[in-house]
Amino acid sequence: MFIVHCFVRTHEDKVQDFIDISSANSKASLQEPGCKRFDVIQQLDDPTQFVLVEGYGSPEDLDFHKTQPHYFAWKEAMESIQAEPRYTRKYQNLQPGDESWG
Repeated sequence: MFIVHCFVRTHEDKVQDFIDISSANSKASLQEPGCKRFDVIQQLDDPTQFVLVEGYGSPEDLDFHKTQPHYFAWKEAMESIQAEPRYTRKYQNLQPGDESWG
């Protein structure tokens, strides 16, 4: 399993916009054959801080995701929503097993 955490801080007045576009991206991404999980998570003590937790079968599945129209719509929207550059961290799954990812 190939896991990506994408960290985003939004402008205070763009929090709901982020939730809306990221939720749409999540729902569409979960229809991709290689996407096993796509969570949109908001930090409790700072509602402008988010983490997208994405699980893919392989790095190639992430590459495919980045060719999809819903990804391009999300990426374009981020230009006015994010307060600073987003960043990602990539991981491999250890426990529980990959079968628990969907």
